[in-house]
Amino acid sequence: MYDLIVIGAGPGGYDAAAHAGHMGKKVALVEKQRVGGTCLNVGCIPAKAFLQSSRLYRECAEAKAFGVEIDAFRFDMPTVVERKNRIVGTLVKGVEGLLKRSGVEVIAGHARMVARNRVQVGDEILEAANVLLATGSRPVVPPIPGIGADTVLDSTGVFELAQVPSRVAIIGGGYIGLEFASFFSEIGVEVNVFEMLPQIAAGCDGDVSDRLLQTLKRSGVTFNLSCRVVGIEGGSVRYEDSSGEKKAYAADCVLNATGRAPVVGDLGLAEVGVDFSPKGVRVTDQGKTNVPGVWACGDVTGQYMLAHVATREGIVAVNSMFGRPDRARYDAVPAVIYTHPEVASAGRTEEQLKAAGIAYVKAMVPMGVAGRFLIENEKGSGFVKVLAGAKYGEILGVHAMGDTSSEWIVTAAAIIEMQLSASRAGEIIFPHPTVSEALREAILQVGAKTS
Repeated sequence: MYDLIVIGAGPGGYDAAAHAGHMGKKVALVEKQRVGGTCLNVGCIPAKAFLQSSRLYRECAEAKAFGVEIDAFRFDMPTVVERKNRIVGTLVKGVEGLLKRSGVEVIAGHARMVARNRVQVGDEILEAANVLLATGSRPVVPPIPGIGADTVLDSTGVFELAQVPSRVAIIGGGYIGLEFASFFSEIGVEVNVFEMLPQIAAGCDGDVSDRLLQTLKRSGVTFNLSCRVVGIEGGSVRYEDSSGEKKAYAADCVLNATGRAPVVGDLGLAEVGVDFSPKGVRVTDQGKTNVPGVWACGDVTGQYMLAHVATREGIVAVNSMFGRPDRARYDAVPAVIYTHPEVASAGRTEEQLKAAGIAYVKAMVPMGVAGRFLIENEKGSGFVKVLAGAKYGEILGVHAMGDTSSEWIVTAAAIIEMQLSASRAGEIIFPHPTVSEALREAILQVGAKTS
């Protein structure tokens, strides 16, 4: 009899299992593939490894402006894939070590609930006081004729490319599609993105979405917005543009980046009575489902499909099931799109504030106010936008476009989480010279409008 069985060894699952193990609980973690889940094996980490390689390639091309002469260089895709695999392997071993030190029993196989406190793995039935669902998500396959062909890659298969294609068609203008658009564009590939919405990066602050679109266009990415892909034949994408005109684009490689969906099938959820839909398992802010003793965290809930949110939700669920008061809070979740330039945000967007009828003031400053940004991105563009309550000046949202913004957005998240006013946040000493000084300047400017 276990205190906890965790189904799924992604960030939410393995951190939750380790946390419970450190609490002295008897824990089993069931995973049918590799520990680390999507993020570590075929998601966040591989994508960032690819983007680091494309960034270095771009910097080699731009090195002359920095006084560095490079005679010849080329992009070697097999080496990039090999390096990615090496990094993933190292990190997987790290997770395995964490679980071992925590006393967690790792069981390989497909788990299916057969009762509220019973989980079947193969021919074995395991029993536990609590079950945590952490099965993650999978790539969405939209009903487009031809999208299931072997010639169409998804966000998993793209990491095994053997060579650099000449032309790539990317279906989807969300964060997955944009990151791959940035990757391929930086290494000299012709990139066409097809998005059914009139904007990219849906859910981002409107100013960020608009400026990122313009910046990526200048870097050579072609966007087809408000269009509908009607079929794929080989490498040819057939679509209707915003005016309804039928067109086609011939590519060497087609990437399906239309998003991800919670993995809720073949888990026995309906038989046990868990409240769920194709959009995910319904949970409280403590991770409880409607069935006592059954919990869920991460992508399977369909709420915030971010690895760091899954980790926090898993720990909240473990604390809650074992009597430690805790709950997940989502007012200051930091999020990043690792394009070039990067996009980072925390808190509410201007559109959300307007929809909620919240009075606010804002300040927008160029990243170039920070000397460090100019040193590293002399011709780069970027800005920081801070939103604050009109009456009390509390920081409600921070949105940025510009490289390295991913490294300091947690500062903004902490300010929002602690409900600091702009005047109080303006008293924080920011290190010089750093790009984060652009955030400080935006805070000071918005503070001047509320003091």
